Amino acid sequence: MSIMITVEFHLQDGKQGDMLASLAEALPDTRAFDGCISVETYAEQDGSSILLVEEWESKAHQEAYLEWRVSTGMLDAIAPLVSADPIFKSYEIRSE
Repeated sequence: MSIMITVEFHLQDGKQGDMLASLAEALPDTRAFDGCISVETYAEQDGSSILLVEEWESKAHQEAYLEWRVSTGMLDAIAPLVSADPIFKSYEIRSE
């Protein structure tokens, strides 16, 4: 059963454009990663945050992906753009 993951990035003032540029470079690799079904990007209109909505084949696929992102330094690279640690939430996709 697939899962949905949301990742919310709270941004430093004026950094939304830089973050969107970083994501534009990174997300093709995310979408190509084993188990990724989809990733959508939502930018808050006031520029204060970005929300990623991801669908993965399983939690294990998403965990492997996140481990890869940490090991390649992506979270360190975006650290100057964010004002707090990303907020990850995991949802079971239901049919009701």
